[in-house]
Amino acid sequence: MKQRKIICITGMPGSGKSIVAQTARNRGIPVLVMGDVIREEASCRGLPHRPEILNRIAKELREKEGLDAVAKRIANKIADISSHVVVVDGVRSLHEINVFKKYGEVVIVAVHASPKTRFKRLIRRGRPGDPQTWEEFFERDLIELGFGIGNVIALADYMIVNEGDVKETINLAEKILEEVLRDG
Repeated sequence: MKQRKIICITGMPGSGKSIVAQTARNRGIPVLVMGDVIREEASCRGLPHRPEILNRIAKELREKEGLDAVAKRIANKIADISSHVVVVDGVRSLHEINVFKKYGEVVIVAVHASPKTRFKRLIRRGRPGDPQTWEEFFERDLIELGFGIGNVIALADYMIVNEGDVKETINLAEKILEEVLRDG
C-alpha cells in the first residue's frame, strides 16, 4: 500500500496559506485546518472568536494536553480520510510535525510574506479572530513564534514567497503539489 503523504502548510498569519490550501482543494485533495480546531473549541465553550480568546484557548490546549494537542485532534481526522494525500493547513510547531510523521510521509510547504503585507491582508480579510490593530497583529505574531512556527518554516521542504500576484502564488502551489504527487 502507498504511504500516505501529509502536506503541512505553515506560515505566519496572513501569509497566504489558504491560497495554497485552496489550490489543493481544487485538485480534490482533502484539507484540514489547524485553526478550525481552536475555533471549534471556542464554539463548544460558547465563546466568541476574538483574537485574545482564540490565543488563550490555543495556549490552554497546549498546556493541558501537550504541545502537540491540536495536531493530535487533526490526526484523528486524518485517520478517517481515505485519500493517500492530505493537506494540513496551519502547522505551528515541530511537535505537531512529529505527530503527523506517525501517520505518513510529511512534506512541509512554507508560505512567506512581509509583516506589512500580512497585516493589510488580515485587515481586509476580517475573519473572526483576526487582529484589528497593529498591536494585536504584533502580539499575535509573537504568540505564533512562541509556538515554534519559525522552526517549521526554517525546515520547510518548499518555500513560497507571496508578496504580490495571487496567480503567481497559485502557479507555485500547483508546481509544488504536482512534484509532491509525482514523487509519491
